[in-house]
This record gives sequence, C-alpha cells and structure tokens, in this order.
Amino acid sequence: MGVTNESLQKEMKKTTLQLTGMTCAACANRIEKGLSKMEGVQEANVNFALERAAVTFDPKVVNVQQMEEKIEKLGYGTLQETADLQLVGMYCAACAVKIEKVVGKMPGVSNSAVNFAMESLRVEYNPAEVSIPDIQQRIDKLGYQAMPKEDQQDKSEHRELEIKKQKRKLLISALLSLPLLWSMVSHFSFTSWLWIPDIFMNPWFQLILATPVQFYIGKQFYVGAYTALRNKSANMDVLIALGTSAAYFYSLYLTIDWFIAGADAHHGPAMYYETSAILITLVLLGKLFETLAKGRTSEAIKSLMGLQAKTAVVVRDGQEMSIPVEQVLRGDMVIIKPGEKIPVDGEVLEGISAVDESMLTGESIPIEKKAGDVVIGATLNKNGRLMIKATKVGKDTALAQIIRVVEEAQGSKAKIQRVADVISGVFVPIVVGIAIVSFLIWFFLVTPGDFARSLEIAIAVLVIACPCALGLATPTSIMAGSGRAAELGVLFKGGEHLESTHKIDTIILDKTGTVTKGKPELTDVEVNGIDELQFKRLVGAAEKNSEHPLAEAIVAGITGEGTTLPATEQFEAIPGYGIRAVVEGHTVLVGTRKLMNQHQIGIGEADTRMSQLETEGKTAMLAAVDGQYAGLVAVADTIKETSREAVARLKGMGIDVIMITGDNERTAQAIAKQAGIDHVRAEVLPEGKAEEVKKLQQQGKKVAMVGDGINDAPALAMADIGMAIGTGTDVAMEAADVTLMKGDLNSIPDAIYMSRKTMSNIRQNFIWALGYNSLGIPIAAFGLLAPWVAGAAMALSSVSVVLNALRLQRMKV
Repeated sequence: MGVTNESLQKEMKKTTLQLTGMTCAACANRIEKGLSKMEGVQEANVNFALERAAVTFDPKVVNVQQMEEKIEKLGYGTLQETADLQLVGMYCAACAVKIEKVVGKMPGVSNSAVNFAMESLRVEYNPAEVSIPDIQQRIDKLGYQAMPKEDQQDKSEHRELEIKKQKRKLLISALLSLPLLWSMVSHFSFTSWLWIPDIFMNPWFQLILATPVQFYIGKQFYVGAYTALRNKSANMDVLIALGTSAAYFYSLYLTIDWFIAGADAHHGPAMYYETSAILITLVLLGKLFETLAKGRTSEAIKSLMGLQAKTAVVVRDGQEMSIPVEQVLRGDMVIIKPGEKIPVDGEVLEGISAVDESMLTGESIPIEKKAGDVVIGATLNKNGRLMIKATKVGKDTALAQIIRVVEEAQGSKAKIQRVADVISGVFVPIVVGIAIVSFLIWFFLVTPGDFARSLEIAIAVLVIACPCALGLATPTSIMAGSGRAAELGVLFKGGEHLESTHKIDTIILDKTGTVTKGKPELTDVEVNGIDELQFKRLVGAAEKNSEHPLAEAIVAGITGEGTTLPATEQFEAIPGYGIRAVVEGHTVLVGTRKLMNQHQIGIGEADTRMSQLETEGKTAMLAAVDGQYAGLVAVADTIKETSREAVARLKGMGIDVIMITGDNERTAQAIAKQAGIDHVRAEVLPEGKAEEVKKLQQQGKKVAMVGDGINDAPALAMADIGMAIGTGTDVAMEAADVTLMKGDLNSIPDAIYMSRKTMSNIRQNFIWALGYNSLGIPIAAFGLLAPWVAGAAMALSSVSVVLNALRLQRMKV
C-alpha cells in the first residue's frame, strides 16, 4: 500500500495561482473550499496576505484552466500576464506553427499566438507557474531564439542590418556563381562560339567557387532543414538543402575521382557545382524580396505616441507651472492656450474655444467647447484659452486606448499559410523515396554493380525534383505584382497582404478624407435683396477676421473667384452665435438662427432652406446687413471627384461597400447618396470602428477597412486588410497593410485587381513547377537525363517561372 501511495503521490502535481478580487479572509476560505471540492484536487491552500492559492492535483482528472474557471464562478479572478517576444530563426509558416503548439502546451500557459509576418510571439501565462525565461528556454530547445520585444528604433535598426546582411550574401553568391553559370553554358552546342576561360572548366576551380556558396551562403538553409527535421516536419529549406547537397557532393565525388585517376588536363568531367550554386543564389534572391516586402509593421505605435503633448501647464497651490504630461494627476486644473495641444482628457471649467479633433475623430470641422464640455487629449485648441479639469490621465486617455487597440490588433496571430511549405511536407519524402528506389533498381537490375551509374540516376532524380521553381513561384510573382501595383500608386506593406487582398468581399470606407476631401469648402451662396458681389465682399471681409475653419472656407471660396475684400472697421466674435463686423460703414452679422433672433432679424423662408441644406450634409450660416436679412452661405466637406466612379467599380467586382463615420446620420446619408453607397454606419466612435469590423468578420466576411485618420488606426489593424489613404496621417498608413498613395478611391479596385492577378500568376507558377517535377522525375528515373541536363532543365524551369511572373509588370487595370 505504501508503494501505491508513493506512486500516486508522484503522479500529483502542484501549482500556484495568483488571485484577484479577495477583500477579506472569508473570501480566501470560500476559494479554498471551492477548489478542495473539485474532483482531482487533493489539497488547496489559499494565502489571503499573498493572494495566492497553492493547489495539489491529479493532472489526469483536472487541469489548471478548470481551476481558474471555478475561481471565476466563485466571483474572483486569477492573474494572467501577457508578454510579447521577438522570435529569431523562423524560416517558414511551419516553424511558427511548431513554436505556437509547443509553447501552448507548457504548464501555466493559457494561450500562445505566433505572428510569422512580424516574427513575434504573444503569450498569456500564469506568472506563478511559468516564467518568461522558462518559455525562452523551451523555444531555444526547438532551435529558435526568443527575446523581449525591442523598442521600435532598435527593431528598425536590426531590420536594416538584416537586409544589408542578406544583400551582401546575395552579392557574394552571385559573383561566385557567375563563372559556374558560364561554364554550364559550354555544354550546349549552340554556344560553341562562346569563349570560356580554361580555368572555368577546372574542377578544383569550380570547387573553390561552389564551396563558400554551399556552406557559408547556404548555411541558413541547412539550419532551417535541421530544425524542421528534428521537429518531425519538412519545409522549403529541407528541399533546398537536399537538392543542392546532392548536386554539390556528387560533383565533389567526380572531382576526387578525376584527381585520383591522375588526369593532367585542365578540363575535367562534367561538373554540377553550378546547379547548387545558382539554385542557392536564386532562392536567396527570393528570400530578400520577401524580407523587403514585409515593410515596417510596428511604426504605428511610435507615431501614435508622438502625438501626445510633452508638457502641461497646471495650477497647483494657486501657481501656474509647466510639468511633463506624465506627471499630470486626475483632478488637476490644466490651462490650455490658443494653438496648444490638449495634454489629457478632461472637462472644460472656464473659457470658450473651437477644438480641432480631427486627429482623433477624423472630422475636419472644429467643435466649439464651453464650460461642461468634454475635451480629448492630443486634440488642438484653436482660438481660445481653456481651463480644464483632468478626468483621464496616462493609460486611461482616449489616445492611450487607441494605442492599446492597435497594439493588440497588430500582435494578434496572422493566418498565413505558405502553399509551398505544405506541398514540400509531402514532396520531400516522395522524391527521396523515388531516388532511393531508382538507385536500387539500377544498381541491382538494370546495370548490376555499377554504383556510379546508379548514383547518377538517383542524383538526376533529386536534381530534376529540386524545388527551385517551387521556391521562386511565390516571391517572384509577389515582387512583380507589388512592383506594378506601386506604379499604380498602391503600396502593399508585405507579400502576405498582396496574397490576402484578393479574398476581400466587403469594403468599409471612412467618410472624412476618404470618400470626401476632408476639408470644408464653400458650396452655396444665396442672396436676398442685395447684389451678390456686394454680399460676397461684405461677408468675406467680415469672416476674414475670424479664426474659425468655416470662416476660412468661406473666405477661400470668395477670394478664389477673384473677389477683392475691403478692410474691416470693427470685428467681434460671438461664441456660439457667430460674428459681428462693420465693413465700409455697413453692420454685418453672420451666424446661426440664434444670432438673427437675438437682433430681431426676420429670416422668412430662409429657415426652411437652411434645414434643406443641412439635410444635404452642409453647414449653413445666415447673414444680415444693416439689420436686414441679406442671404446665406453654406460650407461642406464635399466628396472627391472619383469617389462615385470607384464605388461603382467596386460594386461591379461583386464587393459590398459600407461607409462609416463619426458624423451625424443626416450628413452621412447625404454623402453616401452622392457617392452611390447603399450601406451607412453613422455616429460611430473611434473605438467603435474596430468593433464594426469585428462584427462583419464574425459574419464570415473578409473585410478591408479604408481610412486616413488616426481614429481609423484600430480598425485598419483589426481588418483582414487595412488600406490607408496616402494623403492622410502617418499613423493610419503605418497601421494599414496597404497604402493608397494617390488619395484616390480608384486605387482600391486597382489593389484588389492586382491581388487577383498576382494570385492567378502564383497558381500558374505552382502548376508549372509541380508539373515540371512530375514529368521530369520519371524521365530521370528511366535514365534519360544526365544530372547536368536535369540541372539545366531545372534552371529553365526557374527562368520560365520568373518570366511568367514578369508578365505582371505589364498588367493594365
């Protein structure tokens, strides 16, 4: 019985859970009893002071996750920490899947997600049960490295160094491979006229050139192949290492045999060093293309943080003092002068001003603020002095919340599947098996005892099956497709986004700055009993003294027609109402209905006309001259000239188009009607845009978000494909997967068209590469191909794939 108890004790595990939500010893007692009653739990002890639960349990009966769920049902929580790690050494999607699965199975880890594109791991874990060093050590054992995330500048510098390193390796590889390629050409009868230096045909010379390419330049493929095989998987690195090694070592065997035979001539037997060297060079070129295509994926956070005000003027003990924004406390009185950024979220206590919230809301027209109104940190105070009470500081501000949403969206797992890696998992063992069988059949049956001939057949099978074309199928098409797209003003941040864009079936368009121009313009001028030119001169002169953006739009519209504005004799801004000015002896009033009522000015049917203009999404202002109603002016953010055409093109491609905005329903519907958009989401807050994207994704839609403002950044990051208008903010462009440089919505259908054509091109390349292998392998197995011919055939296969990809550069939309 003692042995049995000892065995049972060995099977038991212990874990420690960090608890949250306890307020007294009774809480600790309740959790302890609840855990003790669970089947499989031998003992549970809760320490109220340390807020920890030590549990001994049978892992065959109960697990940590079930215990955490039990604690939550009791009304408490367990502390889970989230960490982001930078991964080094991943070569393909298979590596990412392996790391994710292994880390996810570690005790104390509740969730792990590897982002292959960003080379990062986000892990949720119980700090009392597992630590980051534990996770790093486990990843090290898999053959990779995991490091704490670098800051943005370090990461950018590291990436630039990595690209320089790859370029240097590619240059060395190309220079060493060129003489080998030259020597290979000599085998063709039609190149008999080509002069080839004798030394190029010398086996020792070829060995000297090929060896550094094989083992220095090609080291990364051997490392990747070893890691994959050790973890019982196969990827492109396995194929590359296998194919190049076969050609290299067979050539080495021929070189040694030639030397032993005592040949004196400079010219040795036909070598196949060029097959391995050129293959490594071409694949290295493809890898470089992919690295360059990934682009900067995490500059958005840095740009967002740069929007914050650096300092704030606060009132403490009756004294105004300037302090770093990080030191502002909730409840502090903060002074914001005209032209300054508002440092934190708060409530206006004193003052009246217009605040430009376009940095966060995307809406171009400033909002008037007075006592009792809420202001948002990082927005711009335009023309009045404000005193606010800080209500949200630090991580609680609206900008900080947007930063958090973008971080989470960018850190989430990217579902990238590399078709070539999937195929190679089956392809490698089949090819190796065919090569071995071919060798045995020839050695024992066809040419009994002829090892060299049998080995030559096996090598020919491996070389003809070498995945050069397969490895180039995707990167060359992506390079050509993205290059052509760039000529059209469409910049794909990474090859994976070019691949994914063709799946899009729903487009969400932000209104301001995307569908519309993003800047108010004078749209209507209507007069009543006064000459129109005189009306424009008086109203323009009056508004010229105002700092309000609507006034700027009115003045720009009037002077743009060539109208000269007279001087203003008197000017008064009436906050919340409008302006009063004296121009050339005339008293001019421009503003709201309330301003007219205040001065007992009858506006007649103008009230109805004003409402009609507002229904069209315009902001209308009434004007009076010398106490008489004289007319009205209207300002609006008008749609871009190409918006309607672009929407029609998208509909023609079978794509649903939805417009989203923080503006009111009436204005949104008016703009949507002009652009030909049928579906509208109005009065949506910045954080709500990402939620709208998520809702559509939950319905099975593949969603692209198009925007230009900071408020669009979370939605751009959350969408399957985020598209940023190039005329917008840097943050929107960094958070997006695709940048539309022209600021033209026609670039959206252009992007989707190029993605569709590129994917079609990739499929053609795969069919050709696999078909070539499928046909070439039996030909080689039957002894109808010499290894050098097989190598030339594979080179031809690669050239054909590249030429097919280059067709994309001539694609017209």
